[in-house]
Amino acid sequence: MDEQAVAVQEDSAAEDNAAAVTPAPPAAKKTAARQRVSKTAPRAASKSPAKDLRILEQPGFVLHSWPYKETSLIIDVLTRDHGRIALVAKGAKRPHSQLRSVLQTFQPLQLGWTGKGEIRTLTTADWVGGMLPLEKSALLCGFYLNELLVKFLMRDEAHPDLFDLYVSTLNQLAHDEPATIVLRRFELALLRESGLLGDLTRCTQQRERVQTEQFYVLDPERGPRPAMPADTVPRVSGKTLLAMQRGDYAEQSTQLQSKLLMRFLLAHHLHGAALNTRQILIDLQNL
Repeated sequence: MDEQAVAVQEDSAAEDNAAAVTPAPPAAKKTAARQRVSKTAPRAASKSPAKDLRILEQPGFVLHSWPYKETSLIIDVLTRDHGRIALVAKGAKRPHSQLRSVLQTFQPLQLGWTGKGEIRTLTTADWVGGMLPLEKSALLCGFYLNELLVKFLMRDEAHPDLFDLYVSTLNQLAHDEPATIVLRRFELALLRESGLLGDLTRCTQQRERVQTEQFYVLDPERGPRPAMPADTVPRVSGKTLLAMQRGDYAEQSTQLQSKLLMRFLLAHHLHGAALNTRQILIDLQNL
């Protein structure tokens, strides 16, 4: 058997009915409370996609995994063309299973799966390689990216541009690019892809372009508006908003104001849910 190609046996009848996704709390509109796979006992899905799927050689990354029954894992993966999906990896916990070393975070993979439920069955997992490993603070930043994706992305929604940015961001972190800049760009792109953030350059009240020297607050639901003395949320200059729109974080003022702004926006859309890795990063002064 090729060391980089893992064929998952499908002869385990006891594990054919995989766990269903536990829905997040309902909301009036699309919010950051996203569907997540339950880590407890699985239950039957109320709905399933209309037709069976058999996918081969799909680029993907493991975001998170946890044990399922005695010998298997459930893995939460980000794929380029199918978005974020859940797969059951049968036998992955067995002592001699090659999946144990393949299904690791931040390793580029070619994945195959089959099934029509909300949790499908992994059939192949090939390690692709070609990326430097994350180490030290970069590793923690990588886990932060994964936590954001799990919390913000709905399942089965393709985001190919975000997938490509995720790969680019991992590479930048591995090459010691400044985390304060790399993470801000990713956070901004994630909120846009999730439909939670619009144009930063247009003031919602005056319906005109933001002014460089004017200070604004960013209403999470409506966009920028001029700052007022009574505002308690982060104030950012028009210069910073224009720079963020361009992806230009060269100035220290842009880095500082964008950090506070993104922290505020993420907290708002998470409705109080904690980001464990962010708190650790804040404690280490990496954000």
